Amino acid sequence: MFSSLFPSLSFEIGRPLCNNFHMKFIWSYMRRHTREILLVLFVKFVGTALELLLPFILEYMVDTIAPQKNARMIVFWGLVMLALALLVRTLNVWANRGSVKIARKCIYQVRQDLFTKGINLSGDQMDEIGLPSLISRMTSDSYNIQSFIQMVQTIAIRAPILLFGGILVTLSMDAGLATILLVLAPILLVAVIFISRKGIPLYDIVQSNLDSVVRIMRENITGIRVVKALSKEEHEKRRFAEANNAMGKSEIKANVIVTLPGPIVSLAMNVGLTLVVLFGAYRVNNGQTQPGVILAFLSYFQMILMGVLIMNRVFLNMSKANASANRIAEVMESQSTLSVTIGDVGDVGDNGDVGDIDHPYIVFDDVSFSYSSANDNSGQHQNSSSFAGGTREKTLYNISFSIPKGGSLGIIGATGSGKTTILNLLMRFYDPQSGHIYVDGKDVKRYELDDLRRHFGAVFQNDLIFKDTISQNLSFGRDVVSEDLERAARDAMASEFIDDYEDRYEHLADIHGANFSGGQKQRLLIARALAAKPDVLLLDDSSSALDYRTDALLRSNIRKNHSGSTMIVIAQRVSSIMGMDQIIMLDEGRIIGKGTHEQLMETVPQYREIYETQMGEV
Repeated sequence: MFSSLFPSLSFEIGRPLCNNFHMKFIWSYMRRHTREILLVLFVKFVGTALELLLPFILEYMVDTIAPQKNARMIVFWGLVMLALALLVRTLNVWANRGSVKIARKCIYQVRQDLFTKGINLSGDQMDEIGLPSLISRMTSDSYNIQSFIQMVQTIAIRAPILLFGGILVTLSMDAGLATILLVLAPILLVAVIFISRKGIPLYDIVQSNLDSVVRIMRENITGIRVVKALSKEEHEKRRFAEANNAMGKSEIKANVIVTLPGPIVSLAMNVGLTLVVLFGAYRVNNGQTQPGVILAFLSYFQMILMGVLIMNRVFLNMSKANASANRIAEVMESQSTLSVTIGDVGDVGDNGDVGDIDHPYIVFDDVSFSYSSANDNSGQHQNSSSFAGGTREKTLYNISFSIPKGGSLGIIGATGSGKTTILNLLMRFYDPQSGHIYVDGKDVKRYELDDLRRHFGAVFQNDLIFKDTISQNLSFGRDVVSEDLERAARDAMASEFIDDYEDRYEHLADIHGANFSGGQKQRLLIARALAAKPDVLLLDDSSSALDYRTDALLRSNIRKNHSGSTMIVIAQRVSSIMGMDQIIMLDEGRIIGKGTHEQLMETVPQYREIYETQMGEV
C-alpha cells in the first residue's frame, strides 16, 4: 500500500530498499495503524488537492471576472479563495498532528521490542553488537525512523500531488508553457533519486561513527573518577574529539551528497520560471494566452518546485531511515544462540564420570570455552580442535567438578584465569564449545532460560544499584515480602547501616549507588541475591570491599540461615573460601588444584603461597 506512494522508485531504489535496507521492517510497524494512516493520507490528499485550486481560481478572477468589472463577483471569489485557504490550512494541521501521533505510537513499539530483544541477547550477540551500538540504535536510529514515518504520511503524499497535479493543471491551461515543465521535471526527479540513493551507505558510516562517540562518552561518564584521579582529562578530550571529528566528517559528506539536489533543483526551476515569464509574455503579446494564465503558471511553478524539493527531503530522510532500519532490524531479526535443546543431550551421568558425588546438583563435565571469534554462534557443541582456527586461546580448558545439593564450592585464581566465565556458563549467558553443564540432573540447554535462571541468586563484579529505594533495589520487581527483605538484609550485614537512615528501606539510592560506600553496595547486592531464597547462590568477588570481621560474620550468617542453598563463591581472599566444602584453583583456564583447604595447602604450592602471603605467614 505505502510503496504505491513512490512509483518512481521502482526502477532505481525500490528493490534495494525493501530487501537490503529493511524498509519492510518499517512497514510492519506502520501496518498496525493502517486505518489511522489511511485517514491521515486522505485528509492530506484533500488538503493538497484543494491547494491546487487556488491558482486556478486566481486565473479565473483575472481573466474572466476582472474584465467584467463586477465588484460583487470579485469580492465573492476573493472570499472563496480565503475560505479555501483556511480550509487547506486546517486540513494540513489536522493531518500533521495525526501523523505525529501515529509516528509516536510506532516508534514506541519499536523501542519496546528493541529493548526486549536487547535484554534477551546472548553474551555472544551482545559482545558482537556492543552496548554503545545498542544504545545508539535505541536512540538516534529510532528517531530517524520516527521522522520518516511522520514524513511519509504528510509531505510524502503532498509532494507527488503538487508535482504531478501541478503539471496536469498547467497542461490543461496552456500546453505550450507546460512543455517547459514536462522537460524539466523528469530530469530533476531522476537526479534527486539517483543522488539520494548514493547517500544510503554513507549514513551507515555515520551511525557506525556515532557508536564510537557513544562508547567513549559512556566510558568517560562511568569512569569519570578514574579519569580525574589519573589527570587524564586532556587525553580523553583528544580521544573524544577524534571520534567526534570522524563522525562530523562522515555526516558532512553524507549531507553534502544527499542535499546536493536542492541547489540543482532550485537553479533549474528558476531557469524554467524565467523561461515561462519570457515565453508567456511573448504568447500574451501575440494573443495566444491570457495574463491570468501566466500568474497561475508562476504559482504552479512554485508548487512544482516545492514538490521536487519535498521529494528531496523525503529521500534524505529515507536514506537515514534505511540505514537506521537496517541496524535495528539486524538486532530484531537475530536468532537466539541459546535455544532450548530437546532430545540431543543426556541427563547427568549419561556422558561418563562427572565426579565422586553420588547425587550431584551442579556438574561441569569436561567444559571448554573461548570468547574468541571461534565461538560457534549456532550454540551447538564443537570439538576441542575447533579452537585451532580462533584468534585467541581458550578461556577454560576441560573444566570438571561436581557440587551436591546444599554444598559449597570456592573458586580462586589470578585475574583472567576464567573464574567469572564459569558463572557465565552456568547461568547460560554463553554456551561452551565442548562439554556439558548440568543443574539438578538436567543439561542447562534443556531448560527454558527463565526456568534455569530462577534457580540462581547472583552477585557479579560491578553489579548495579538502581536509582530507587533500598526496598525496590532488594526486591528488584520480584514478589518478595518485606519480612524476607529485612531478613536478607540482616544476613548480608546490610541492616547495620540501613537502620541508621530515618526512612530505612525507603531510603533513596543514587544512580549506581553513589551515596553508598563500596562495602555498603556489596552488602545490598548480597541481600538482593538472598532475598528470594535461591536454590543456588553465586557470589563473584562480592566481599572484596568488606573488612575481615564483616566478611566473616556474613559468611557465618549465610551458612547458618541459607544452608539449603548450593553456593559457589569466587574470591581473591583465601579467608573467604577456606571454609567451603570444596575449592578449585584456576590458572590460565585450567584447574590446577581441587579439594578442601587443607588438601590444597598440602598439594598446590600456588595456593599455599597465596594463603601464606595473605595471612602474613611469609
